[in-house]
Amino acid sequence: MEWTPTRAAGLARLAEFLPYAGRAYADRRNLDLGPADRSNVSALSPWLRRRLITEEEVIAAVLGRHSAAAAEKFIQEVAWRTYWKGWLELRPGTLERFNAERIALKAALERDRGLAARFARATDGATGIACFDAWVEELRSLGWIHNHARMWFASVWIFTLGLPWQLGADFFYKHLLDADPASNTLSWRWVAGLHTQGKHYLARAENIARNTAGRFAPYGQLNEAALPLAEAEPPLPAAPLAAAQRHDGGPCALLLTEEDLHPESWDLAGEVRAIAMLPSASVAVPDSPAARFSVGALDDAAARVVAHFGVPCMKVAAADLPTWLAGRGLSTLITAQAPAGLIRWQLDDLAVRLAAGGAQLIEQRRAWDDLLWPRATAGFFKLKTSLPAVIARLVLDPAQPRLL
Repeated sequence: MEWTPTRAAGLARLAEFLPYAGRAYADRRNLDLGPADRSNVSALSPWLRRRLITEEEVIAAVLGRHSAAAAEKFIQEVAWRTYWKGWLELRPGTLERFNAERIALKAALERDRGLAARFARATDGATGIACFDAWVEELRSLGWIHNHARMWFASVWIFTLGLPWQLGADFFYKHLLDADPASNTLSWRWVAGLHTQGKHYLARAENIARNTAGRFAPYGQLNEAALPLAEAEPPLPAAPLAAAQRHDGGPCALLLTEEDLHPESWDLAGEVRAIAMLPSASVAVPDSPAARFSVGALDDAAARVVAHFGVPCMKVAAADLPTWLAGRGLSTLITAQAPAGLIRWQLDDLAVRLAAGGAQLIEQRRAWDDLLWPRATAGFFKLKTSLPAVIARLVLDPAQPRLL
């Protein structure tokens, strides 16, 4: 696989994978065949994560090739990222709690030599567990590992190596091409037994051997009897999703962020007078595949947005946006709503500063999110059962708006 950070490359990968998105995907998706063979999975996640390509167009392409029944499993996998984002959107305090714990544990590494040594062996791929060490190498060199391997990796990290899950989530977030705060944080919590309390995921040698076609067989090396983790604080309740904001017309500036890099699909033609792009908020390791993908994706979006709207685009730091907007004689800044995470926190601060100067930030939520995020109140089942109706409305009915 090559992950080129452009919309065109994402669409090309989608076209290449389409023949395998039906029954073949359902039958073979759990196999980790190694970095030289990703034919059994789409590997579209780096493009989907930034909406260089959108969920609707991926599903539309798949349903143009396969029946809904044949493509059901693939479509559900696309929707898992939506579920994680929706779940966290209804409980943003979960991310704030994780971030505080992550920072505290980073400080603990400075004080606790034993913890620091075990952490270093894990992140250097020097544990002696061949599969785990190989996945570390893939993560560092490629920025991507198979979804099944991610589950095994997290389980080994937590239950065999005895390392804090928060440090593992941080390690993933800084290396994965497709890491977003919701999917990454909550997936690690799920493996640990904290997302669905008392139900954890244990990596088993037999399962790894079978699903890696015998490439790895860590018999006798894994803790296959570990109990799920528990936390002292109770889980946060779900809060109602705030109503989507709308732009009712008139001159505006457009703000692009890494959370949504397909502005051509926004219904704003004829109103945009200026375009700013928020520099990458990625915390990826410098010059890593993830860091390079983030920068390249933003550059690709800048080229497309200029061609689409006929307006120049420039990168502007969040702190400079109020002055930049006022200098163009505009008082409305439009952007796509960012889910909980680094960019969300930046936009919250920006909205306050704009309001103080008599301007406004309008975050328009995509219809896909607006219809599915409120379904993420508990487990995946509620959202999954809503998918057919949402797909019928947004994918199969081209008259429906994509951005509310």
